[in-house]
Amino acid sequence: MLQTNMALKVETILLVFICGAILLGGNLKTVDAQKFCPQFCYDERSYMTCTSSGDQHLSPPCNCCLASTGCTIYTADGTPLCTSD
Repeated sequence: MLQTNMALKVETILLVFICGAILLGGNLKTVDAQKFCPQFCYDERSYMTCTSSGDQHLSPPCNCCLASTGCTIYTADGTPLCTSD
């Protein structure tokens, strides 16, 4: 009888684990990796240009993840640091 109770507990734990893995596996497919935004700032950023504003120099955010799509952040000498997607 003790072995029956032990086997039932193991089967129950295994069943819960498998159901959880299936549920989590299904949810992981819907995670959009592009929404992850690193929390750092380019210290050397000077200005930003965007396709929507032409060559107008705009105040840049900390990094391209925080910029609008099609914007590029530059250093003071005009070297591009990054471009947002």
